[in-house]
Amino acid sequence: MNNRTKIDNLLRNQSMTVEAIDLQKLLRYAESVAEIENVVAVVSDIKNNISKIYSGRYGAVLGVEDYNHENSIWEKVILDLMTESEREEKYLAELRFFNFLRHTPRNQRQNYYLASKLRVNTHRNESIDILHRMYYIYSVDSDIVCYALCLYGCLAFDFAGKSIVVNSLTGTTEELTSEKDVSILSKRERQILKLIDSGRTSAQIAEALSISKNTVSRHRQDILAKLQVKNSMEACKIAKTLGIL
Repeated sequence: MNNRTKIDNLLRNQSMTVEAIDLQKLLRYAESVAEIENVVAVVSDIKNNISKIYSGRYGAVLGVEDYNHENSIWEKVILDLMTESEREEKYLAELRFFNFLRHTPRNQRQNYYLASKLRVNTHRNESIDILHRMYYIYSVDSDIVCYALCLYGCLAFDFAGKSIVVNSLTGTTEELTSEKDVSILSKRERQILKLIDSGRTSAQIAEALSISKNTVSRHRQDILAKLQVKNSMEACKIAKTLGIL
């Protein structure tokens, strides 16, 4: 399973029977940002699997000035300007950002956005670096991502690495790496989750690891809490998506 499929599954398999923010308000904001900042702004509607694109003046640089709609949450015309490896890095960064926000207190999630440096080939066959900023917009009082806002523009500032999470209130940044993915669960928790995924019961896991059944139950609860899921099936799915399992 490639990184795009992983993040697509996480977003598309959410329970979307929740109250979302005003889409028209978000679209007006995206249109204004595109005009004021000269960026290409993309609003992706997760539930309806469509995207609305507003091509600011930077759209002419990329050759996408007439691009305004996509029947997908992925902006294919822009993604096609990148190499396959560049796209995979973008998807992986978004996957890690999604998980980063899952472990961030709900009332602080709006403070963060993902910034990525992307290499694209323009319609003039010029290879340039651009800045991609992405924001997840959650439902009202929920953990569900209803929309994604992506801004593509000039790389006006540089930073170490390819992608960073930015706290827009404090200015602090954090690079997300594979080591952080694995560190979500302890070695013992990953071991137990692997046995759960193989179909073992708590009693069988306890016997296999020479620990008590109560200890296994405690680890199960810790795993669910750390991955922020409701049951072991969801835990295994998320862990596989992140490459932990």
